[in-house]
Amino acid sequence: MSSGKNRQRKLSVTLWMGYILALLAWAGGVAGAALLAYFICASRSWGGSEPLYPMIHWAHQNVLLLGIVLTLGGWLVISYFFIARPVRYLNELVNAAEKLARPGADPIVLSAAMKETEAQLNLFRERALRDAMAAREAEQRKNDLIVYLAHDLKTPLTSVIGYLTLLQDEPDLSPALRSRYTGVALDKAERLEDLINEFFDITRFNLTHLELEKRPVDLTRMLQQVASEFAPMLEEAGLTCRLFLPEKLLYPCDPDKLARVFDNLLRNACHYSTPGTEVRIAAEAGEDGLSLTFANTGVTIPPEKLGRIFEQFFRLDSSRASGTGGAGLGLAIAKEIVQLHSGTITAQSEDGVTTFTVCLPNL
Repeated sequence: MSSGKNRQRKLSVTLWMGYILALLAWAGGVAGAALLAYFICASRSWGGSEPLYPMIHWAHQNVLLLGIVLTLGGWLVISYFFIARPVRYLNELVNAAEKLARPGADPIVLSAAMKETEAQLNLFRERALRDAMAAREAEQRKNDLIVYLAHDLKTPLTSVIGYLTLLQDEPDLSPALRSRYTGVALDKAERLEDLINEFFDITRFNLTHLELEKRPVDLTRMLQQVASEFAPMLEEAGLTCRLFLPEKLLYPCDPDKLARVFDNLLRNACHYSTPGTEVRIAAEAGEDGLSLTFANTGVTIPPEKLGRIFEQFFRLDSSRASGTGGAGLGLAIAKEIVQLHSGTITAQSEDGVTTFTVCLPNL
């Protein structure tokens, strides 16, 4: 606000100083021209037969009137010029305001006297363009949510309906086949529940201001517990898990939310690891804070996909995600939680080894 007032004051002072100097210059010019005419006329004798004599004689007789007319005429012309300039500035500002209402690629250009105002308006224009782009991206994300929701829920729901229809239409099925169809329907129904829970989670994280309930937690114990809970999934995927952890690693955090981060990272490793390989979890404390890594061996992630891996609904392999992976929300949720703890989460992928690193600052 103060900078805007300074620019306004500076422009006003410039206009008034120019106006006053122009009036003084005109008054001085009129006085100087009058003195010059007097000396020229006095330097010689004029006869009545000379062509200029009537004009000079009239000017001599009406010198006061001529001076007033010239002075007032100059004042009117100068005043009009200096009144027209602010009006021109005002028209420029009106046009600039119209451009701000519908910002485009062309920058706003104002007169040299309003260069500071021009720079400020262009900053507003760029901000409006960024806001408009963010609004379009938000709209696109909303549309993507609808598309992903319809796609992800339709596949398992179709399977549930199909197998339940078989069970209803074929009452003479053998117990073994009936049990198999019931198991598949149950698996797909559980998949539906997981997807719905994930969509609720990302909505809650986006729309709700979450408060952390921090307390000292032994992260070594937490990681051991998470790895133990994933033992059946690891075994089913043909994977092993090794932990490289200190004996004790106390850190003030929200245990429920941070456990969700570890759960999502380990689940991601299970989905994208090559069978027969090892998932490695390590943690260490440094001067700047804690560093926790989750590494797995699989297909190297291309750099263009690695840069988007924490985006909502992004999947490395959309063809298999609905059956094996999540809705593309797990890593996005993990990033949200880590940032709530003032930390960072990054990903690297080289030579088939993908490593997620969570850094938490010392508190």
